[in-house]
Amino acid sequence: QVNLVESGGGLVQAGGSQRLSCAASGRISSLSIMGWYRQAPGKQRELVATITGAGTTNYADSVKGRFTISRDNAKNTVYLQMNSLKPEDTAVYYCNYRWVLEYWGQGTQVTVSS
Repeated sequence: QVNLVESGGGLVQAGGSQRLSCAASGRISSLSIMGWYRQAPGKQRELVATITGAGTTNYADSVKGRFTISRDNAKNTVYLQMNSLKPEDTAVYYCNYRWVLEYWGQGTQVTVSS
């Protein structure tokens, strides 16, 4: 069992920055892939970024160059640094953990005002 707790969401103006954190607890494997997904109202959940335990990253085209995912394996925490935020980045952001099974956090709202 893995528990994921996100933090760092809120309201930010367009062009601003925000950092999300996701703390994982339980049976954490360094072989796991952790990441962030988001879901805007009326839309399907979509990939934002993922990172392996070795630090290999993958980003959605829409966030490349603006968002950075990082991971602290000693703290079992993954971060999402979001810069140059746009109103279309407004969504609930979910932390994800995958190794054998898949787990989701409860989500944190990010709202970007224009």
